[in-house]
Amino acid sequence: MTKVAGLLLAGGLARRMGGGDKGMRELGGVPILTRIIDRVRPQVGPLALNANGDPARFAAFGLPVLPDAVDGFAGPLAGVLTALEWAAKEAPDCDYVATFPTDAPFLPLDLVENLLSAVEQGGADMACAASAGRDHPVVGLWPVDAAEELRHAMVEEDIRKVDKWTARYDLAVVHFSTHPVDPFFNANRPEDLAEAEALLAKLDD
Repeated sequence: MTKVAGLLLAGGLARRMGGGDKGMRELGGVPILTRIIDRVRPQVGPLALNANGDPARFAAFGLPVLPDAVDGFAGPLAGVLTALEWAAKEAPDCDYVATFPTDAPFLPLDLVENLLSAVEQGGADMACAASAGRDHPVVGLWPVDAAEELRHAMVEEDIRKVDKWTARYDLAVVHFSTHPVDPFFNANRPEDLAEAEALLAKLDD
C-alpha cells in the first residue's frame, strides 16, 4: 500500500479513561498501541503518530510524532488534518492517508485494502469503516489533496465534527464482519479493558 500513508490518532484527552494515553494501557501484557502498530504497519507506507504533549513518551515506538495541526484539542478531525498536511509534505508519493484510532486493538488486517478498493472502484472521494450497523468516522481513508479544504473548514468555519465535514463529499462506508469479534471494539473506559482481555482470549482460542 505504498500509495497510502498511515496516521495513528492519539491526540485526544482520554477523559473517559481517566486521562493519559489510551494506547499505553496494556492488553495481554502488551501496550494496546503496540498491537495496533503490528496490525496496521504492513497495510501502509509511511506511518506516523498524532499526539499532543511531550513526544518523548512515545520514543519506544520509533515513529514520527506529530502534534495537532490546529490548536485547542479540536478532536479527531484535527488529527485528519494533521495526517493530510504531513503526507503532503513528507509522503509526496502517497495519494491517501488512512487514520487509525489508538484504542482499537483488533483492527482488520485488510482494513486499508478494503477502504482503498471502495474509493477506487466506487469512485468515492473518501471512505470510512463500519461494523454492527455503526459507522466509525475516524477509521478512514482520506485524499491528501483535501488538506487545504479541510484546513479552511476547521479554521474559517469552525467545523469540528468528522461527519459534518465528510457530508460535503462522496463518502464510501465499508462494512466489516464482527466475527469472531468486532474489529473496531475500542477501549474507552477502564472497564472496557477487561472486556478487551476476554475478546483477546476468544481470538487466541
